[in-house]
Amino acid sequence: MLCQALQMKSQDILNALNFVSTTKMLLQNLRENGWNAFFKSVVSFCERHDIDMPNMCARYMEGRRRQKDNITSEQHYHFNIFNNVIDFQLMELNSRFTDQTIELLTLSLALNPINRFKSFDIDAICILAKNFYPQDFSQNEIGDLSRQLKLYKFDVVCSSEFQNIASLSELCHRLVETRRPEHFLWIDRLICLVLTLSVSTAMTIRTFSAMKHIKTSLRKKMEDEFLANCLVVYVEREITDTIDLDSIIDEFDAVKTCKIKLR
Repeated sequence: MLCQALQMKSQDILNALNFVSTTKMLLQNLRENGWNAFFKSVVSFCERHDIDMPNMCARYMEGRRRQKDNITSEQHYHFNIFNNVIDFQLMELNSRFTDQTIELLTLSLALNPINRFKSFDIDAICILAKNFYPQDFSQNEIGDLSRQLKLYKFDVVCSSEFQNIASLSELCHRLVETRRPEHFLWIDRLICLVLTLSVSTAMTIRTFSAMKHIKTSLRKKMEDEFLANCLVVYVEREITDTIDLDSIIDEFDAVKTCKIKLR
């Protein structure tokens, strides 16, 4: 569930953070209390499929040589394998989602218009600007931001024309359309800064995975611009599937005479 939440294009930051915290707790609980249940499931699997199980109470052997440490096979697989794998996963989650990152994303939720600005919080927005964007907002500008937010609460948050907005980017477009940035300069600046945040690298990873399908051994000499254009078409298949290929062929055929007859 955590992987699916982080790979969604329409990212719900609050749910993603909850999934991260829940996953870390589950892994920690598995490390502390999950070995016995896991070991029983392995034994059951081996019995069902007639797989020979080593004597887990015997002294652990590494290859043909005995280890110097007087540990059993069960102790080796429990502490050196099982616990180490879980520790590695916890370390990866802690390094990717640090306390500072989680605080930044949580404070950013205060600007999110989802559920009719349910998470709107003036104090949290001011803390966000003060702690994470000190080079973009002076102390006086943060004071102006606080005063603008009080007016923004009644002019935008409580306005009926802004109630059905589902994302921060859509809110930014609507503010520009209604010329609100002229009156809420500092709020508009902060929204633009938050929009540059990347909740996950799912799109980047998905693009690199697509490269092996585009830049094959037969196409390894293609230029970067052509590769980028091909990747856009491949990655954004939801959009490109709606394009009428016949209309594109007709358009190119009408532009100029081609060596190859398109029609």
